[in-house]
Amino acid sequence: MSGRIPQSFIDDLLARVDIVEVIDGRVPLKKAGRDYTACCPFHSEKTPSFSVSQTKQFYHCFGCGAHGSAIGFLMDFEHLEFVEAIEELARGLGLEVPREDGGAARPADDSRRLFTLLEQADHYFRRQLREHPQAHKAVTYLKQRGLSGEIAARFGIGYAPPGWENLEAELGREHQTRQDLLLLGLTLTRDDGSPYDRFRDRVMFPIRDRRGRVIGFGGRVLGDDKPKYLNSPESPVFHKGQELYGLFEARKAERKLERLLVVEGYMDVAALAQFGIGYAVATLGTSTTREHLDRLFRTVPEVVFCFDGDRAGREAAWRALENTLPVLQDGRQVRFLFLPEGEDPDSQVRKEGREAFERRVREATPLSEYLFEQLTGQVDMASLDGRARLVDLARPLLRQLREGAFRQLLIQRLGELAGMPGSSLAALLRGDTPPPAAAPERPVPRPRASSGGPSLVRHAICLLLHHPALGQAVQVPEGLADDHSPGMDLLRELLEITRERPHLTTGALLEHWRDREQGRHLHKLAATRLQVPEAGMAQELEGALKRLTQQHRERELERLLGEAHLRTLTADEKVMLEQLLSKT
Repeated sequence: MSGRIPQSFIDDLLARVDIVEVIDGRVPLKKAGRDYTACCPFHSEKTPSFSVSQTKQFYHCFGCGAHGSAIGFLMDFEHLEFVEAIEELARGLGLEVPREDGGAARPADDSRRLFTLLEQADHYFRRQLREHPQAHKAVTYLKQRGLSGEIAARFGIGYAPPGWENLEAELGREHQTRQDLLLLGLTLTRDDGSPYDRFRDRVMFPIRDRRGRVIGFGGRVLGDDKPKYLNSPESPVFHKGQELYGLFEARKAERKLERLLVVEGYMDVAALAQFGIGYAVATLGTSTTREHLDRLFRTVPEVVFCFDGDRAGREAAWRALENTLPVLQDGRQVRFLFLPEGEDPDSQVRKEGREAFERRVREATPLSEYLFEQLTGQVDMASLDGRARLVDLARPLLRQLREGAFRQLLIQRLGELAGMPGSSLAALLRGDTPPPAAAPERPVPRPRASSGGPSLVRHAICLLLHHPALGQAVQVPEGLADDHSPGMDLLRELLEITRERPHLTTGALLEHWRDREQGRHLHKLAATRLQVPEAGMAQELEGALKRLTQQHRERELERLLGEAHLRTLTADEKVMLEQLLSKT
């Protein structure tokens, strides 16, 4: 499936979905006045602080701050991706999710057919592990690796027997089936166009998505064929850069996951599960991507990367660190675990057992420590030049971090190492340069005390968030179009959207700012309580817009009067000044 989901579809979907029904089916709600309440599903509490508004189609926890629309709830509660949450809601209404840049998504019937075929292939491989005359090779290999029948069953491990056309013989030779097998990468074509099996004489590991559906396979060779490990290729239902082997099994084994351990291969995941460590996942032959990290952190607050202690493992760890920095934020933690050289998670856990291995995981190196360990190792910390070089190396990395306590603490630590004040480092990270020493000072007129400035903008935004229909009920003064003071661009965008789509609820309106910096602030404002009677809200908003327009005129008037003391105004500025004077 490709292409972006149109915002208009998301708006319409949220207009048809009732957030109370969505949440009540997962967390029982109780009526409390106009809203509904429950104990928050996202943190432990005895007194309900989780509130759901049917009018606003918005939930908010006054204890932990969790909030959002029906989409956001499914993402957080079911650990779904944004698109998966939309598809889940649409499925409940019998809707097909359209896509831009190519019309509709792959038809639902096509997707169902592909998933059905993958499930049939999975059953076939698992049956061969039990029944095929040569399956003893695969069984012997699994026993040598210490895997029990229970673990093999939990991960659905199977066997692809030798041969060239096993899948077609089992699943059918109809034209559509042949085409689908090729599309999924389960078969390949010879030069003459005839198909043959991709996986032959291999132990098979089904790769599942977050809903448990088989989306591809990984195969470990039993003979001398190359490569040793072989994955399904990209397909309409399988994207390596987004999927993590073992994530479905980890979530199923432990409902409340606290951390995930990222290892390199299927056998590492299965071997750790054999020893009771059920929170390991593996990337599928690729470096850890932004999509992987988003998925990991949507599931747990802590991620531990596990690598071999050799040079290749260190290089892979540094790549993981670089990819992690842009998605880090307060509340997310990353650690790095380096195993003794020559060991992998499978061999190490066998050697020392679960307790010692988990101690390694708990004591793994924090990202901050690993970052500065690597950077200081590249410079001469005893010299000024070396410490300056340290700052130069760290600057592009720290710039990728989001604003927050973690970023400030890293800057503080860099300052301690380099012997520089934190404020100077912060300026360097922003790319600030001091003003020229000889810059002439010009008198700036003191601004007239305003009646609230940004708080007035905030109040207008709050009113629109709580009652989006107000966007059509008020007259917007023309003067607001030229005002670019803090918050005004956001207010204008809100007014424009609510005028065009007055039926939007608070929850649907907030979805327009998903993944945008302002979205975080808007969610907080949507959770505040308004002290304005509902009957007077339109009048309150219109009054706020008029006061904002007047404040803008006053600021422009003061600016032009100040300029007139320093130079001759242009003809256009003189006209503007006359107009402003006539309106005051």
